[in-house]
Amino acid sequence: MELYTYYRSTSSYRVRIALALKGLDYQALPVNLIAPPGGEHRQPAYLAINPQGRVPALRTDEGALLVQSPAIIEYLEERYPQVPLLSADLALRARERGVAALIGCDIHPLHNVSVLNQLRQWGHDETQVAQWIGHWIGQGLAAVEQLIGDDGYCFGTTPGVADVYLIPQLYAAERFNASLEAYPRIRRVAALAAVHPAFQQAHPANQPDTP
Repeated sequence: MELYTYYRSTSSYRVRIALALKGLDYQALPVNLIAPPGGEHRQPAYLAINPQGRVPALRTDEGALLVQSPAIIEYLEERYPQVPLLSADLALRARERGVAALIGCDIHPLHNVSVLNQLRQWGHDETQVAQWIGHWIGQGLAAVEQLIGDDGYCFGTTPGVADVYLIPQLYAAERFNASLEAYPRIRRVAALAAVHPAFQQAHPANQPDTP
């Protein structure tokens, strides 16, 4: 498999964790989002791969080209079920997906670089942009804190899809100086992930395109 990725892309980070948890080999193909003049993702070569101009994109062993991290992770779960990221219990599975969707749909998009740049173009200064980021990350993580369990990872003793989404979001929170002090459950999950080989392997600091 080939993964078009960027080292600190939150959505790319999710897919890297899923691949690592499942023990799947892949070739990382870095796409530099800040290369002049406007990032490699906006160049014709990459737009021919993903017309939206976003990472990640995954080329499967069979040659299919997949985009959007939720779709890629669902594909990996269905194609390689031997290390499951979702519970066998249907209700618990829905709860796991709910936390993933809360992060992927309601938190992450609101601090995406394209959104922040649009705020700046509309005349908001960096203090206002930081307040925007802090508001949405804080509001979202406060909900996650109430939805996950009291022991182990988000929903049990082994990491699953909720953790795949949560850990990259915490990396973003750290980048944007959003405090985790009020979230003991989340901090517990973060501590477990910090010593797990799959999460370490997928971390932005350990990617081939890390500066």
